[in-house]
Amino acid sequence: MIRYRALLIAAGYPDGNDCDALKSDPAFKMAVGRLPESGADLCSQPTISRLENLPGAVALKRMMAAMVEVFCDSFEEVPRRIVLDIDDTEDRVHGGQQLALFNAYYDSRCFQPIHIYEATTGKPVAIILRPGKTPDGAEVTLVLRHVIGRIRARWPAVDIVVRGDSHYARTQAMAWCERKRIGYIFGLAGNPVLLGRVGDLAEDAALGRIGGEGDKVRRYGELRYAAKSWKTERRVIARVEAGPQGADSRFIVTNLAGLPKSLYEKVYCARGQAENLIKAHKLHLTSDRTSCTKATANQFRLLIHTAAYWLMLSLRGLAPRTSFWRDAQFDTIRLCLIKVAGRVTEMVTRIKIALPTAYPYQVGFADFAGHLAKLPP
Repeated sequence: MIRYRALLIAAGYPDGNDCDALKSDPAFKMAVGRLPESGADLCSQPTISRLENLPGAVALKRMMAAMVEVFCDSFEEVPRRIVLDIDDTEDRVHGGQQLALFNAYYDSRCFQPIHIYEATTGKPVAIILRPGKTPDGAEVTLVLRHVIGRIRARWPAVDIVVRGDSHYARTQAMAWCERKRIGYIFGLAGNPVLLGRVGDLAEDAALGRIGGEGDKVRRYGELRYAAKSWKTERRVIARVEAGPQGADSRFIVTNLAGLPKSLYEKVYCARGQAENLIKAHKLHLTSDRTSCTKATANQFRLLIHTAAYWLMLSLRGLAPRTSFWRDAQFDTIRLCLIKVAGRVTEMVTRIKIALPTAYPYQVGFADFAGHLAKLPP
């Protein structure tokens, strides 16, 4: 049943009611190991609804721990270093769901689930349903402790770097990372103290723009800084830009070594890719369909949507490195390779699948099929 639900989501049928319309579909029946015509029908919408409401908190914790294990198992060799991007996203609700809160920033009642991905590969590590508010330091630390603890249990020597925006720069989380030898690089909200300490950089950038260096001129610097809630000073990197609309100053806090410009532009700014990964999970696989009343049921839905994400990510990974499909979005892969009309005929000794002769992606489909045929059962 879980496989059927994940396959439906990957194929663009995220609603539980779609189970009723497609329970006799020959392609889905074959995908779960049944004969396309003589095999029994798949489960219906009421059965799926009961399944989603079945797991309790303990079972979900075990599933989420298993999700981290799946992430680790996906590597053929232990990586030397992994970069974990942590971020949250708005998930609007339209009813009396548990954990739903009004969020003034988004001007909506919503959840704000946390997404954690490995930056280099785009693999999901954890998707956690939570109330529609900014996470505090204790919550961020708890999430990192559980996720990184699982990873370190498998890979004790791996270097781990955590990236996030400014509301993950909590003193409890940074202190925990420092104790556990975890690298971090977080955005840091500006304040009058920080702006005052980079006044010279701002002046130099403005003079550079006046001198003809360019329409926008940037300067980088670093300083030691401690907010009132911090028990120790930490390294803060400043990026000051002078442009047509005036000066713009941004700050990050990190315990990583390196030049300020390199850390800001090549390490921190690269976390923008996490937005695309969240979009793939939320938009292309519609993981914002968290309409169940119970929080446990909605968390289970997020896990099933993550299984669909793994399916699409693995399918894309089968494409040749130089092909168009290697960088295609999930919705493009679905439209071109999955939602294809065909005729399925069940015979005594074999099953025959006929695709349209006018199908425009025959070469790509054949490449994927050839790679799949070589995989172990």
